[in-house]
This record gives sequence, C-alpha cells and structure tokens, in this order.
Amino acid sequence: MKPADKHFKFINSKTGYVIYYHSISSERPDQEIKAELQKVKTRVAIQNGIYLETVYWEEMRENAEL
Repeated sequence: MKPADKHFKFINSKTGYVIYYHSISSERPDQEIKAELQKVKTRVAIQNGIYLETVYWEEMRENAEL
C-alpha cells in the first residue's frame, strides 16, 4: 500500500489558525477524497465547537510559493 501523499490543513477562517492536519492517498478518486475531507471538516468543527462554515481546508504542497 502506498503511503498517503496528499496532505491537507484545516483552518479556522476567523482566526487564521491551522486547527488540524490530515493526509490521504492520491490513488483514491477525487470524489472520494472530497467526501472524506468534508467528513473530517465536520468532525473538526464539532470537536472545536465552531461553525462548520468557519472551517476550510487547503492542500499543503512542498513547492508552494509563499
């Protein structure tokens, strides 16, 4: 099994702080990845006691420009 190679950070849009990190295998279909990210987003919002719309995710890339 190939290790997870897509890494995402979940951010609280009100504070700008990263509140959770999650990794997923890129071998999964895009729809499946998006569905899992939505589930994680919901869980993160509930665990942190914030509105669902306040949380969003970004993919972390190694060669991203600052």
